[in-house]
Amino acid sequence: MRCGVANAMTIDVEDYFQVEAFASTIDRGDWESLPRRVERNTERLLQILAENNVKATFFILGWVAERHPELVRRVVVGGHELASHGFGHLRAAQQSPVEFRDDVRRSKRVLEDLGGVPVCGYRAPTFSIGGASNWAYAILAEEGYCYSSSVYPVKRDLYGTPEAPRTPFSPVPGMLEIPLTALRVLGVDIPASGGGYFRLLPYPISRALLHHARRVNDSPAIFYLHPWEIDAEQPRHKAAPWKSRFRHYLNLDRTEPRLRRLLRHFTWTRMDRLFLGDDRGPFPVVTSWTERKQTSP
Repeated sequence: MRCGVANAMTIDVEDYFQVEAFASTIDRGDWESLPRRVERNTERLLQILAENNVKATFFILGWVAERHPELVRRVVVGGHELASHGFGHLRAAQQSPVEFRDDVRRSKRVLEDLGGVPVCGYRAPTFSIGGASNWAYAILAEEGYCYSSSVYPVKRDLYGTPEAPRTPFSPVPGMLEIPLTALRVLGVDIPASGGGYFRLLPYPISRALLHHARRVNDSPAIFYLHPWEIDAEQPRHKAAPWKSRFRHYLNLDRTEPRLRRLLRHFTWTRMDRLFLGDDRGPFPVVTSWTERKQTSP
């Protein structure tokens, strides 16, 4: 039975060889020569969402959109939100402000041209906005984005901004940041948004974390998934470090059945409808990062 409070279902559309865990061992120049599986995997997710009558937000990489234009159109026809994951899957801090502007502008233009709808949402690769890269928010606002979901308020080796708010905030005028869902337990920040932890943890724990975070944060939960996470038959990249391989390949065969359970147990919708439109809930949005620090317990 579904919980009646709506939460946000999000899909980060990139292929298996574009993940940050393989960035040091797969050259970007080799992307074109590797077998692409993102279209078939995303199609599978679209089918699963349709079977459960769920609309989601698809943060699509511009590189993928250019090579799979019909996939972009099918996302829109399916009633889902079309949003940007940047163009080349580079972390914000790896780019200069000029390069970042070019990346997010190019991605937005490609997606809007293919999808025929406005793109107002953005998610940085590897949740890489925060701290020294907060300058990115002003650029996003100037380029016509109205919200970002690029901060994960936890600390991990590949990502995380633990000092960030755990609920939506406005980093610059005209821009809303919607952090990934996390909660603090005994002084430890616990991720509760899906991804690798959804594959690592037993499903009842993931479900309980989402329920608890929704209550404690008094804000809708944000769940995310990659198309490659339902693909147990994807090629194995044996040159990657063992830790990267463990993270990437763990429980791929269990993701789809767990996702189906999750779709039944919670109510889901698109990011824009939940935070910007008629589905928006009665949760507070602070006006700045500083204000959040001052008002947090």
